Amino acid sequence: MTEQQKSDIIKLRKKGTAFSAIAEQLSLSINTVKSFYRRNSTADKQSMLPTCKYCGKRLIQPYGKREKKYCSDKCRFLWWNGHRNELKKKTVCIGICSFCGVSFKAYKSENRKYCCRDCYYKARYGVIQDVGKNK
Repeated sequence: MTEQQKSDIIKLRKKGTAFSAIAEQLSLSINTVKSFYRRNSTADKQSMLPTCKYCGKRLIQPYGKREKKYCSDKCRFLWWNGHRNELKKKTVCIGICSFCGVSFKAYKSENRKYCCRDCYYKARYGVIQDVGKNK
């Protein structure tokens, strides 16, 4: 591998070019390109350290636990509020209440029969119950 190819690999990868495209462009094996880049790119090793998705603060990953993505709850909520269109949403279905006949929207569930707790209590007991209130 020539010095020119080495510098081209680093430049192209920093631009975001895929390893396969770099290998094809420079007529090298994809494994050669990958191994050279991983051994010689010190700048990318710093960027591989985990950072908060919102503020960019470096994260310390706990051993044996799920990988952290945010440094705090505040950053997590701020990121969620700013990226609502990227979040995976559950499928919403339209159902008809078995008691009052009103259509309602709910997350996908085959067991959902009632639009609210009041309709459930009326259908089951004939009265509305005060849930969680002290008498």
